[in-house]
Amino acid sequence: MVTYEWSDWRNGVFWWIQSVYVAPAWRRKGVYRRLHDTVVEIGKADNKMCGIRLYVAQDNHVAQTVYRRVGLTPSRYDVYEDDFVLKHHGR
Repeated sequence: MVTYEWSDWRNGVFWWIQSVYVAPAWRRKGVYRRLHDTVVEIGKADNKMCGIRLYVAQDNHVAQTVYRRVGLTPSRYDVYEDDFVLKHHGR
């Protein structure tokens, strides 16, 4: 899934790649790379686009390695939230 966010600093739109999950049998076969490359190709053709973003859990080092290999870098920003659901589950 791809969602979007307007960036007033860049006067453009970031696309967010959301809910990434690759079934275990398909991992390490380039599935995410193909998805990522397709999103980037489409995004670069859109003059309103300014970049691609996604979330990754801090302890998901395997995913972080994959994302670095396709050219993503950690953001300069940390995410702060008020989670109305999980904060009540002992997170």
